[in-house]
Amino acid sequence: LELGHRRIAHITGPSGWLATEARRRGYRGAVAAAGILPDPALEVESEPEIGPGRAAAEHLLDLPEPPTAIFAFNDNIAIGAIQAARSRGVRVPEELSVVGFDDVEHATIISPALTTVRQPLAEMGRTAVSLLTRLLDRQRFETLHVELATRLVVRDSTAPPSRRR
Repeated sequence: LELGHRRIAHITGPSGWLATEARRRGYRGAVAAAGILPDPALEVESEPEIGPGRAAAEHLLDLPEPPTAIFAFNDNIAIGAIQAARSRGVRVPEELSVVGFDDVEHATIISPALTTVRQPLAEMGRTAVSLLTRLLDRQRFETLHVELATRLVVRDSTAPPSRRR
């Protein structure tokens, strides 16, 4: 949004997953806050793997008015989106920006290096182990809501939208 994109697609994860719903709410909230009307054609569901991500992105790129940016449920889907763009001669980031989620190791190996949202995976693991240990020790256990900070890691897969698209 900060780069000026107005036609931003979201390739979601599988329906029914809590993470899918949370990221969908985040996407919709950010787009609405920017004054962009929602377009259901720009939301496509995918399994969280490269191949299905590529297929979902191909669908989006075939739209009469394709997106200038794609926010993917995870980095694997985002990598699939980059592959789909490349196969259609769409240049990333010059003609299509792609953002993933997770900041997995191969996000820096692909070209262009993937802009992604980093989750504190180690901290998430420590918190989960601590909660499970408490549960196994039969300690008093209340419902707990834990929020851990994420961070946008800007790399090479994003740029302002092209005027030619």
